[in-house]
Amino acid sequence: MLSGTRDAVRRCLSPIRPAAHRRYVRERETVDDTILIVDDSPYIVDGLVALLKRRGFNPVATHGGDEALALLATTKPDLILLDIMMEPMDGWETLDRLKANPDTSGIPVLMFSAKKITPEEAEQHSLNIEDFVSKPVNPAQLLDAIKGIFTRRSNVRTEALEAKDAGHDAVLIDEYSALRKSIEVDTNLLCVLKKACDLNNPGREVPPEDLAAIQKLEAKIQVDEQRLKAINEKFARTT
Repeated sequence: MLSGTRDAVRRCLSPIRPAAHRRYVRERETVDDTILIVDDSPYIVDGLVALLKRRGFNPVATHGGDEALALLATTKPDLILLDIMMEPMDGWETLDRLKANPDTSGIPVLMFSAKKITPEEAEQHSLNIEDFVSKPVNPAQLLDAIKGIFTRRSNVRTEALEAKDAGHDAVLIDEYSALRKSIEVDTNLLCVLKKACDLNNPGREVPPEDLAAIQKLEAKIQVDEQRLKAINEKFARTT
């Protein structure tokens, strides 16, 4: 569904002006792709550290929410891998606390857990996460998710620069950027929820409340896509 989103935007917006492009490249060159791992299992943390190092990332290990929040006072990673099932502070509480702090609220978070995410959790936290990966972690799937997050954020930032240089309204640009993220995150969560509810099994009886939540998320994605299309069309008319 999202494969053509960026191409559609590029057809609507003017190319990046040379100055904007140079500014963007300089900013990206300062990023060293530091990834903070938050999990209370030393075995999983060690495995993720080894995997990420092999792929050229700079992993930083923590073994719980309290330790991670303390570290974030002095370290600003480019991405946080956050487990849900931790004690005494679980992943959702850790997420709420780091998003409530202006100094850490902008750091993207990828949640991962052996616990199946519920429709209620998806609805409550979708605005604060970038993706969700189930345990046991498949290395290829995790790396694809990490790459997808960095790529989307890079693309959205580039597109925002294009729109700004084209003279478009700043509020509309911010809305566009938020929609780009929201659509992709919600689409990923929808896939996770459908898998968790086993909707592909014809004999599976899905609780009415879960089915209603899935349908609500599908409707939200559709509304957001229509709004994104309208913004693209407005950009095209004013370019």
